[in-house]
Amino acid sequence: MNERTVALVSGANRGIGREIARQLAEEDGFLVLAGSRDLAKVEETGSIVALELDVASEASVDAARARVESELGRLDVLVNNAGVYGGYESVGEYELGAAHEVIETNLFGTWRLTRACLPLLRRSDHGRIVNVSSGAGQLAEMNGGAAAYRVSKAGVNALTRILANDESSHGILANSICPGWVRTEMGGASAPRSVEEGADTAVWLATLDDDGPSGGFYRNRERIPW
Repeated sequence: MNERTVALVSGANRGIGREIARQLAEEDGFLVLAGSRDLAKVEETGSIVALELDVASEASVDAARARVESELGRLDVLVNNAGVYGGYESVGEYELGAAHEVIETNLFGTWRLTRACLPLLRRSDHGRIVNVSSGAGQLAEMNGGAAAYRVSKAGVNALTRILANDESSHGILANSICPGWVRTEMGGASAPRSVEEGADTAVWLATLDDDGPSGGFYRNRERIPW
């Protein structure tokens, strides 16, 4: 059995996902699996290992889980970061086929990977699930436009609440984060926050003590309304 804390970060080839993987790899005793559809874009180090992963593909997720199980035996941390933004259209204008693609990756991709990894997380003494959501999916401050993205992230938040309840008996803590508007390929160059700032809360939640919170939505390490 591997002695290091094993973390899997999806969508870790760029942006916030890459930075989450980098920061976790700097934590003492961590081994980070950087999930990506394009392994050539993952910068491997002694603590970061590339893992081929497409969260929209059942076969890819199953293959990734099988590799983790055979080589490492368990998983301690799962960070569901992989996601797409899609279009800016409102409910009335959004083409439903395009909406399905966004929701498939953001919501069902998170659900698919989590479902596959739960047996491995249950083997950990300190299981953690961190779902990268967005204020765009925050019902308390919901606005218009970007309908598919908003619906997908609201769904991710609901999934987080369910997981926190369902997996509490296994000692797994599950939380959502809003990284804020971050300077990434998705966020654009005019975004006010750096990737380091965007990744910070996810890393904090991934490394919570056993008495840490579960079932919450966080930004800047502070709980925010759903």
